[in-house]
Amino acid sequence: MAKAAVADYQFYNHSPEADDFYREIVAGFSRNPRSIPPKYFYDEEGSRLFEAICQQPEYYPTRTEVALLEKHAGDIKSHVGHGSYLIEPGSGSCEKVRLLLDTLRPAVYAPLDISCEHLKSAAAAVAADYPWLDVHAVCTDITNNVSLDFIPEQETPVMFYPGSSIGNFDPADAVEFLTCLAQLTGPGGGLLIGVDRKKDHKTLHQAYNDASGVTAAFNLNLLQRANRELDADFNLDAFEHFAAYNSVAGRIEMHLISTRRQTVNIDGHKFDFNAGDSIHTENSYKYTDEEFQTLAQQAGFSLCDVWTDSDSLFSLYFLRVSQG
Repeated sequence: MAKAAVADYQFYNHSPEADDFYREIVAGFSRNPRSIPPKYFYDEEGSRLFEAICQQPEYYPTRTEVALLEKHAGDIKSHVGHGSYLIEPGSGSCEKVRLLLDTLRPAVYAPLDISCEHLKSAAAAVAADYPWLDVHAVCTDITNNVSLDFIPEQETPVMFYPGSSIGNFDPADAVEFLTCLAQLTGPGGGLLIGVDRKKDHKTLHQAYNDASGVTAAFNLNLLQRANRELDADFNLDAFEHFAAYNSVAGRIEMHLISTRRQTVNIDGHKFDFNAGDSIHTENSYKYTDEEFQTLAQQAGFSLCDVWTDSDSLFSLYFLRVSQG
């Protein structure tokens, strides 16, 4: 694959309109049960808090996935090949991809994230640390139509989607999202994806209720963001973090619970809460191998390889879009 002699760094701002947050939070609060889409966790402060969550001793997914990436980088290379276009939706800090870059030596790395300032900083750092690598960073909502015009038509990129974020989608929505990724890569394109496995309730509970309260601060930052950006008047002391495993649905559910009777104003809209009323902020589905492979097949992917830690906490899958 031909490559420019001097690596290139580009930043594309396709960020969602500020009104999107306003419309979705008003719509979510007008339903019963009330909800906020989890993609709005990731403003600059939310992104910082999520990185802190990943360092908590109770939060096993990050350290387990990192160990798998380090151990199996050579195997991953055998599927990805050399000189690929490597696309990372929801790239966050871009830390995990660093475990693969020297081994894979892609021609282009394209991190995509909804938090523009966080993305700018992370992508620029990658470009500086890997001067041989073309970096095309795109600030965008990865759940909407994504434009990657810099990828030549003849290329079949590989998607890197670590961190078990696929669990934030309900299963039907997960299939829809995976289908979008399959369409972006095209026939023969690859997907390296992290998936959290079903396990004992105690391990799951501790992971989402860390003793330092970082996950609670991350959850409550949604309300603080509404105060900052939407002229809302949430009293953060009047809500508390709640996360528990729903064994019937196979998911962690995260909520913000009103601790008293109160009225919240959001730009002229009034919302009444009683003590115990919930705002549903996130699901995190856990999967068996069979369950996840079924979702992937429905989205048009076939399984090439899977790597799992010895404690069966977490899995990495390499999938390929079926040729037809």
